[in-house]
This record gives sequence, structure tokens and C-alpha cells, in this order.
Amino acid sequence: MLSSCAGGPPRNPETAPVLATPGAPTDTAPATIAEDMGPLPPMLQQAKSRWVPVRWSALPGFADDALYEAWNAWIKSCERPGAVFAPLCPDIRVLSLASGAQQREWMLQRLQPYRVEPLGTVGDGLLTGYFEPVMQASRTRSPDFQIPLYRPPPGLADRKPWFTRQEIDTLPEARAALRGQEIAWLSDPVDALVLQIQGSGRLRMIEPGGAQRTVRMAFAATNNQPYASVGRWLLDRGQVADASWPAIKNWVAQNPQRLNDMLWSNPRTVFFREEPLSDLDAGFGPRGAQGVPLTPGRSIAVDRESIPYGTPVWLVSPGPVVELRRLVLAQDTGSAITGALRADYFAGWGPQAGELAGRLKQPLQLWVLWPK
Repeated sequence: MLSSCAGGPPRNPETAPVLATPGAPTDTAPATIAEDMGPLPPMLQQAKSRWVPVRWSALPGFADDALYEAWNAWIKSCERPGAVFAPLCPDIRVLSLASGAQQREWMLQRLQPYRVEPLGTVGDGLLTGYFEPVMQASRTRSPDFQIPLYRPPPGLADRKPWFTRQEIDTLPEARAALRGQEIAWLSDPVDALVLQIQGSGRLRMIEPGGAQRTVRMAFAATNNQPYASVGRWLLDRGQVADASWPAIKNWVAQNPQRLNDMLWSNPRTVFFREEPLSDLDAGFGPRGAQGVPLTPGRSIAVDRESIPYGTPVWLVSPGPVVELRRLVLAQDTGSAITGALRADYFAGWGPQAGELAGRLKQPLQLWVLWPK
């Protein structure tokens, strides 16, 4: 997922995100971290993890990260801070104008790093990625735009679980419940599936008069059906060797008669709400589970029973897709993000972010940075 917007949004946030490679610091970082040789605090335990206190020198690459890139994400977390971090937010806002060395020194003084471990056997964690798709859409149905995106239908909460994806496509009762709830229309059913799996996206909307504007489709609800991976469905049947979205789309092009079989293998569907996208909003991602906008390359989704929302986290993940040693903020969650050493890395938006997010599956280490 992508490098964050330091000092404001990119000039063209719709098309020009930057690949997530560690940024160069803006000042000379210290070669070593000055140690506080006092006694370490006790270990802390969460519902799904234990936190083992360590020295700052145990954090690989901490002296080299461009911390200013993460400060936008930290300021966003301060819009809805938890009780533990709220007292630090005045300092965090002031330090947005500080040098990297000053930011680093403040962290050394105010925070204690803890290595995150599972409650059971310690092993490698897993880092995956997610992104915000950018797609062409139409406000009205036409021969080129036949695939609807829906807002939550009336009575959704009265029936749990609601209709499956297959039932939505085939049952008159389900189709009647969704009539009039269309927000927009896409041209590709696989694009609609991608949007639903990612949970949000940007649409270049063609309005009835022909004008175009970009809006955000934000997650609103699901049909309360279980999620199943269409990539896994294809892999288990030997249909593809690579479950990336390009490979899935290529399979669909070669097997159009089996498209519904693939789509219906995932009974879950997502309903959306439309949000305007101002120039400021366009420099950030959608709101995560913490309730604040995500920052490309500096926001992660976590299991909140292991790491609370709003916690600064030192993330280390060695290739093969990308080498990451950086400060990130725990600001989101996801149904597949469970356990102590599990995180989803927000890559940003558009095709470049999608390429990175789709390939990212590599080992993970995490350290939470908790107030002293």
C-alpha cells in the first residue's frame, strides 16, 4: 500500500499515488538510539496478544524512518483518540511542524515499545494489503453500465442473514426489495466484486447530463452472509495458478458461462453510501473502523482485541514485495484480520495501489508504542 501524503494531499490524488518504499528522512537521523537503561515495565496482556517490553534499539530501522510521513495519520487518530492517547494529542499536533529528530526524541521520552506476541506459540505474522479502487460508473443504467451498486435496502435489519448474492440475483423477492436502491451502475461485475471486497472506492461518475465528478462509495452494511474468497474457489478447482485480480479477470474472459458460479461462491455482498469527495478528502482514504480517514502507507487494519484503535505501531515486514520498516497507526479492522500478528496495510487508491495490495503477502513483526 502507498507512501503517505506528507505536508498535504498529492497534486493529483486520483492518478498519482506513490509506491510504498521507505522514505528518506528529512534530517540526519542518529546512528544509534540513546538507551534508557532503567528497568523495563511489566509485560501487558490483551485478549488476543501479549506485549513484551523492549528497548528502542530492538526496533529495526527506527532511526531511519521518515516519521513526518506518519504524522498526518497520527493527527487523524487524534480526531477520535482513545482515553490513553488523548493526553498526548496536543503534543502530537504541535510536533507536526517539528523536525524528524525532534519527533523521534519526543517518542523516546513519552512512549514505551512492546513487542506484540500471540498468546500461544510465537511464529511469523502475516501482512496483507488493501486499497481503494477507482472505477468508471454511471448514475443511470445503460447498455454499457448494467451492474448495480446498492444502498442498504429498507428492512435489512429485519432479516438476518439477508438474501445471499445468488438470491439477490435470482429471487423476485430480493430484487423487489432492492428496486430503487441503486446508487450507481458499473460495467464489469468483477469490478463490483472488487469494490465490495475492499469495502469502499472512488467512482468517476457520469451524471445524467453527461458531466463527470468523482465521489466515494463508502461501506454502509452487508447482507450478514459469510465471506468466501472467489480466488480460493478458483484455486481449489485448479482453474488458476495465481489468484490475483488480473488472473481472475482473465479467467472470466475465457469462461464467461461460469461467471455466476464464481460470483455466487461468495454469498456476502456489501451495500454502500455515497460521500462527496472534496480536494482535502481526496488526499486521504476512506474512514476506517476508528472513524478517521486512512493515510496511504501509514494506516493498518488490525484485530482490535490485540491492538486498540489509534495505537502507533512499529511495523517490520521483509519483502519479497516491499521492504517495510515504518511507523503506522492502527486505524481499521477487517473480517479476515484476526490474531496478534496479523495486519492489513492500506496501500492507497487506484491501479498502482491495487497491484501492490494484491501481491502483498509476507512475514510481519509488530511493536506497539504505548504511553509511559
